[in-house]
Amino acid sequence: MNALTSAAAGSYQRLMEGRGDLVALRRELHAMPELGFEERRTGARIVQALRACGVDEIHEGIGRTGLVAVIHGQPTAQPGTPRLMGLRADMDALPLREQNDFAWKSATPGLMHACGHDGHCAMLVGTARYLAQTRRFSGTAVLVFQPGEEGYGGAREMIADGLFDRFPVEAIYAMHNWPHLPPGKIGLNRGAMMAAADRVQINIQGRGGHGAHPHLSVDPVLIAGHIITAVQSLVSRNVAPVEQAVVSLCAMQAGDLGAFSVIPELAQLTGTVRSFKPEVQQLLEERLTRLVESVALGFGASAKVDYQRLYPATVNSAAEADFAVRVAQWLVGPENVDDELPPSMGSEDFSFMLQARPGAYLRLGQGGPCGLHQPRYDFNDEILPVGAALFAALVEQGLPLDAH
Repeated sequence: MNALTSAAAGSYQRLMEGRGDLVALRRELHAMPELGFEERRTGARIVQALRACGVDEIHEGIGRTGLVAVIHGQPTAQPGTPRLMGLRADMDALPLREQNDFAWKSATPGLMHACGHDGHCAMLVGTARYLAQTRRFSGTAVLVFQPGEEGYGGAREMIADGLFDRFPVEAIYAMHNWPHLPPGKIGLNRGAMMAAADRVQINIQGRGGHGAHPHLSVDPVLIAGHIITAVQSLVSRNVAPVEQAVVSLCAMQAGDLGAFSVIPELAQLTGTVRSFKPEVQQLLEERLTRLVESVALGFGASAKVDYQRLYPATVNSAAEADFAVRVAQWLVGPENVDDELPPSMGSEDFSFMLQARPGAYLRLGQGGPCGLHQPRYDFNDEILPVGAALFAALVEQGLPLDAH
């Protein structure tokens, strides 16, 4: 793994030496995965670790199971409102059966940390310990441990519960491990990092009948097939080639596999729509609805589209992204920072926080043979000190002592 630059290594020697404690915490969290808004054991363990770190305040139950730790920097004689900077890590796991066999594998059948949120939390705890010990910054660091990122909208819940009213940060930063980058490399860009995620359910109402007499029925299975094929033209024939969008119908349910000669009366399709710009999102919703209804009508059936906008696009603000690039380059060297990282069509509910406050979302390379959301995934413990140092550097350089 790429080491920190010589200047950064001196500053964060404590983090490098404390790697063993972070690894132990990360593996403990990995073994006790919990779904969104159920992170009670996880939260309790993080609170215990934060108290040992010596943070100034711990606030629990924000957005149901969210946590916030507050660390004050050195006081300043300058008048004015104290500055606050936010750092965020996600806590929840996935409903996935782990296929690893190491000692810290999930102890809860059917649940696992397949996205590395255990590592994100350990990194932020490491940052808390370092900042509480050194306090080489002015203002206040606000460390947000967010529940329910995996489809539950935990960021939205924390904001609705007064997160930014109680802790009015001027900017907020998050990072996510990324198996597609070499360990220790950092990637981001100055715009969209991840796509908006929408959920689509299509209900096709036909008329059931006997498979030997299809002319007496209105076959929703046949209609579903035509809809699946027609939907593939939505992006290629409606969205400008310079834009990016995805429409995927991922599941279908109709009839009974045991009833081989029964034409059902109902078929259901479900899938997702991904886009980066609100105008593209609106276009796809309108065209998809019209297409589905028209295809069904052409066969003498009816269809209804239930279109749910789940997460908006995750878009970095330019000034904060520029700042994060400078910090990352100082930390690991310009050769280890990709500041034009292509956006992902995945989604992330940190997007809600970036709609409410300026900030940036970064990728921290972890390498490895296994991607996210896979049953053999595990977080790369070697990058824990780098992630903690990156979070700490954002605070120290964003709230510098020499600014006062």
